[in-house]
Amino acid sequence: MGLSLLLVGIGALIVSAAFDESPTVRVVGSDAPVNLSARAAEDISAHNSPTLVRNPVRPANLAVSSRIDTPFFSCALHVSPDGGATWTQTAIPAPEDQEAKCFAPDVAFSADGTLYFTFVTLEGRGNTPGALWLTKSVDGGRTLSDPARVAGPLTFQVRLAPDPQKAGRVYLTWLQGADVAPLRFTAPGSPIVAARSDDSGETWSKPVPLSDPKRGRVVTPAPVVGPDGTLYVLYLDLGDDRLDYEAEHRGRGGKPYDGRYALMLARSRDRGARWEQSVVDDRLSPIERFIVFLAPAPTVAVDSTGRVYAAFQDDRLGDADVWLWSLARGARDWSRPTRVNDTRPRDGTAQYLPKLAVAPDDRLDVLYYDRREDRQNLLNQVSLQSSFDKGKSFTEAVNLTSRAFDSRIGFGAKEGLPDLGSRLALISGDRAALGLWTDTRAGTPATQKQDLAQAAIAVSDPTRLPDAARSALRFGGLAAALAGLTLLTLATRGRRNARIRPDPAAAS
Repeated sequence: MGLSLLLVGIGALIVSAAFDESPTVRVVGSDAPVNLSARAAEDISAHNSPTLVRNPVRPANLAVSSRIDTPFFSCALHVSPDGGATWTQTAIPAPEDQEAKCFAPDVAFSADGTLYFTFVTLEGRGNTPGALWLTKSVDGGRTLSDPARVAGPLTFQVRLAPDPQKAGRVYLTWLQGADVAPLRFTAPGSPIVAARSDDSGETWSKPVPLSDPKRGRVVTPAPVVGPDGTLYVLYLDLGDDRLDYEAEHRGRGGKPYDGRYALMLARSRDRGARWEQSVVDDRLSPIERFIVFLAPAPTVAVDSTGRVYAAFQDDRLGDADVWLWSLARGARDWSRPTRVNDTRPRDGTAQYLPKLAVAPDDRLDVLYYDRREDRQNLLNQVSLQSSFDKGKSFTEAVNLTSRAFDSRIGFGAKEGLPDLGSRLALISGDRAALGLWTDTRAGTPATQKQDLAQAAIAVSDPTRLPDAARSALRFGGLAAALAGLTLLTLATRGRRNARIRPDPAAAS
């Protein structure tokens, strides 16, 4: 079932692309489910907010975490030994309090192949975080160690960031709540903080505030460690938005906040001790209302040269679009934003919640939700576009979904505030990518069922092949062309039985 990451040649895909010598990005096979409950109609768990990671020691070993909102708050970890061809669910050991609820997980592999899995436990009638926990795996995620407590109450939006060069070094970032009430922070002043471990998570440094103290309504930290060990954290400053931050909407849908947000980058060159602030863009126009604890997150990535990419959504042109900014190594100023989606401007459809990934050869991929095919702006597909010139231009969008799905199904839907999660997931190799998203085709407004779906992308760029290989391709010498080349691609098998089964009663 599903997808298989194999170290083989792309074959016909490369041959067909070689003659026009232009890069091509193509979907391989059809989309397929990840979570085991996708195949069980009676299980109506709402899986969303995935993080997808690959083991650097054993690249076919994948892991994905997911948040579960309904019918009960929970979390899940699925692992694959074969690049996504098959998935199994790993049991998450309970911490000291056997009644505590696991929620809002994240997952990461370190440079030595150790898997880290974090989650918070929810407590009280308000279901607020009571503690932050970390568990590890040395067998690719098949089993997890007993959870160790890392931090105390009100730890929101926790994310992991291992150092790609230092096996034992890993960072945690989170929003440290000061005072909360149902669905809201009671006032500005909850900072984003970072903590570091240099001994594989056995001990942690004291959390250090990293967000600008003059910005009181900050949310959704997204961390990444660059190739030189610099730690970057992208986050949102909601400005004067009391509508969402203090939940003046009372959890009800309606028009979004009519002010502006700022997209901020914090950078530390000394392992999280001191922080520099950079304004990526301070004119973001919100596209929707949201519950602040579950806010949509921006995305950040760093290429091999140290160039930083940031992406998020914005409706500055009148409807939701995906925008990209970049900062070259050593530069002081961010690039002007590039509109990623190739829809007609102001077409009335939404493209939103992007996820970035950089391939080893520095190709930049962007995955996002896309409603271009629905004039009513309700049904989602998932699109991917790639840039081979450091974000200056992008390939045409490719659709990863075999069937559009309803954006109105999920936690908060009955209140007009449906939630598809805080992020999508994507990993990219030089010749392939694997995208993963929250899919609602098997759900209804009544069940609110959500599943995780995946699809594979094959990428060919003849301009990056050695001259001898390109020449051999032109003249039919495929075997000679592939000799000596290690190409990461994705193959499919058994897709007919792996598809998500839509609920015939689902809304359309």
